[in-house]
Amino acid sequence: MTQSKMAEQAANKDGFIAALDQSGGSTPKALKLYGVDESAWSTDEEMFGLIHEMRARIIKSPAFTGEKVMGAILFERTMDGEIDGTPTAQYLWENRGVVPFLKVDKGLAEAKDGVKLMNPMPDLDALLERAVSKGVFGTKMRSVIDAANPQGIAANVAQQFEVGKQILGHGLVPIIEPEVTITIEDKAEAEDILLAEITKQLDSLPAGKQIMLKLSLPEKANQYKSLIDDPRVMRVVALSGGYSREDANNKLAKNTGMIASFSRALTEGLSAGQSDEAFNTMLAATIDSIFEASRAG
Repeated sequence: MTQSKMAEQAANKDGFIAALDQSGGSTPKALKLYGVDESAWSTDEEMFGLIHEMRARIIKSPAFTGEKVMGAILFERTMDGEIDGTPTAQYLWENRGVVPFLKVDKGLAEAKDGVKLMNPMPDLDALLERAVSKGVFGTKMRSVIDAANPQGIAANVAQQFEVGKQILGHGLVPIIEPEVTITIEDKAEAEDILLAEITKQLDSLPAGKQIMLKLSLPEKANQYKSLIDDPRVMRVVALSGGYSREDANNKLAKNTGMIASFSRALTEGLSAGQSDEAFNTMLAATIDSIFEASRAG
């Protein structure tokens, strides 16, 4: 029952997905932007403790509810952690009405053919079983496209769908994220190739199964409208990819049916030193602006 309620919200609800899934490599940067300097920790354990505190503060903030935040993507350690004694994914759904997703990739492989594929994930099945037991609804995994290279993009999308089918086998909904780097010269061309490859790979999905897509905000408005309308695609969400929140919101609003899944743009302006009142006011304004841009699209 819970799963079908989550699916209903993931597929249809106005709102956006909060990306709270910075991993080991990007955690120091996320903490620095939050006003916590590297001198504040001496071990990885302490560092992850600090980022968990930041995420818990965001999740418990009054504005962070399913009314405007449709879902949230968690890092593995966040899923394994607790908020006020309740496992994080369970707390998100039961206390905040937010659908929990889990980041499952293990980072990026070396660049080849203008793309960075995902590193191998030998322990993926065990991780997915744990996610199911903790009440997670879906997953997210990221690879990168740095050039309009047809061979590279085809390999990138094929890998995403291959792992996506493994995830579907556990009853979870995968968010497939082949991110196009926003600064490349041939971004529009790369996005045309990407659209064709995703469309082709959708035909390989098992009957009756749905995936989600997380894509860079495109150069051409409504570039991905055919994917948004495809019954095999539950939702298409946009990543901010380094655009400022204002730019990301403006671009998003031009794409009908696309909703946001922002991380840096979500935490912009939040800091550890803020009073709860200032923190909650800032986060509420941010959530409102991303929600409106998602709804405008």
